[in-house]
Amino acid sequence: MGTDAKHEQPVGNPAAGVVHSLHERQQTLATVESLTGGLLAAAIVDIAGASAVYRGGLVTYATELKARLADVPEELLAERGPVDPDVAIALAEGGRRRCAADWGLATTGVAGPEPQDGRPVGLVYVAVAGPGGPVVRRLDLDGGRDHIRAATVIEALRLLVARVHRAFPEAGRAPVPGSPAAVPPAGAGRR
Repeated sequence: MGTDAKHEQPVGNPAAGVVHSLHERQQTLATVESLTGGLLAAAIVDIAGASAVYRGGLVTYATELKARLADVPEELLAERGPVDPDVAIALAEGGRRRCAADWGLATTGVAGPEPQDGRPVGLVYVAVAGPGGPVVRRLDLDGGRDHIRAATVIEALRLLVARVHRAFPEAGRAPVPGSPAAVPPAGAGRR
């Protein structure tokens, strides 16, 4: 068991909480990752039953792929660079749209060992897009590259589960007609 971003609270398995919460609410998820490079998706699919809620994800490590694959406006990337709160939101929204999911979860930041484009090591943004609109959280993490990436996954999952519970406080609530969760995705099944 690891610790949170501040090395304080022990964490169980936040990915299990996400999968359970989404399953109870018949909701789906897509991820878009930059600095975590697939760790977020791996944490989710490591949970039994993830195939019922996880639609898929994008790893957009290169800046131009954030625009090409996740629909982040090129002007935004050119003006502010990839480590920016609005870019994080655009990643989450783009992943949600591209994967036809109820929720989009995104990570972007600097894991190190060197600063990037004037941004310090440990500056991270995690964003959630879903019912009720998007939200972004800034993280100022310390420690080495591995800790920064692992803590980002934990904090992103915590943000998502909080948003899911806020949007749908009652488990089992029926999806809104016409929403991605109202129609089972083609090819959905156990993996």
